[in-house]
Amino acid sequence: MTMSHPQSYEILIVPEFTDDKAPGTGNGATGASVRGAAARGSDEGGPGAAIRSAVVTATGETGETGYPRYAGEGVVADIDPVTRTVEGLLVDGSELAYGLSARVAERATEA
Repeated sequence: MTMSHPQSYEILIVPEFTDDKAPGTGNGATGASVRGAAARGSDEGGPGAAIRSAVVTATGETGETGYPRYAGEGVVADIDPVTRTVEGLLVDGSELAYGLSARVAERATEA
């Protein structure tokens, strides 16, 4: 029996700053965390709001990571359909900048 993979996902690119040991600045500074309110979403519950999103659809190919490849809106992603983890990602042909993370968002299904 073969498992059917979703035909599309929504990918969210979010800032994810988690370095609690950032070097301090100024006299007596012990470090500066960027986990504060500025880095959180409006609900204070996680990473900041998405700075970009894209709906990607299955290409029928397998990516270099061995997972199904999805593409759309300038984004190419290899996604593990079991864990819904982004295993490989290019945005406009480039890798993500340091401090950004990709998430798979829930998509409303069409009735």
